[in-house]
This record gives sequence, C-alpha cells and structure tokens, in this order.
Amino acid sequence: MGRRRNQWRRCFADRGAATTELVLVVPLLMVLLLFIVQFALAEHAQHIAQTAASRALAAARAQDATAADGDARAATTLRLLGERVLTHPRVRVTRGAQSVAARVEGDVLMVVPGLHLRVTGHAAGPSERWTAG
Repeated sequence: MGRRRNQWRRCFADRGAATTELVLVVPLLMVLLLFIVQFALAEHAQHIAQTAASRALAAARAQDATAADGDARAATTLRLLGERVLTHPRVRVTRGAQSVAARVEGDVLMVVPGLHLRVTGHAAGPSERWTAG
C-alpha cells in the first residue's frame, strides 16, 4: 500500500506546472504575433508609399505638367489605397527642366505600442519635352 501511495504522489508532484508554462509562453506568443502583424503592415505601407511616388512621378513628368499635378495624384492615390495603414503622409514633388523627383513619407499604423515605423517611397526620372529633330 505504501508503494502505491508513493507512485501516486510522484504522478501528481508536477501539478500546476502546465499552468505556469502557459502563463509564461502565451504572452510571449502574443507579442510575437503582434510583431509579425506590425511588420506586415510596414511592408504594405512601404508598397503604398512607393505606388504613390510612382504615380506622382508619372503625373508630374508629362509635357506641360507641374509639381502640383504630381502632388494631387499622390494625394489621390494615398486616399484610395492607404488612408489607414500609412498615417501622416508627406508628399514632396520637385520638377526641374530636365528631371522630376517624387518622395512620399509616412508613419505606419501602430500595433505594437511604442514601436514607431516610418516608410519612404521614392521615384525619379526625366521630364517629358518635345525636341525638334
């Protein structure tokens, strides 16, 4: 009888160990999941910024276009694609006699508290102009 009692006690000596492990592991898994979501949103915001910069470049480099045309196209693109993911966007389009450059910067929607991520999209190219042949 004493031998059975010792075996019985050994079986239940680890009582509560699984609960302790869950208390430690589950929050770590949740934080890891939040980081994965945060960086996926950052990648998506990067694509939005790059698309807005490319579209601004296409609008501003046309014959007789201005930098304001590029700004307007970028603003429209940002409104349609990334109003919630890319927050506080800033657009800067510069047009010279030979080239045009567009830059879109913004902050990524914050999922992990205290983690501020910023993305940038950049596009540059020559401006279109007619030349006599």
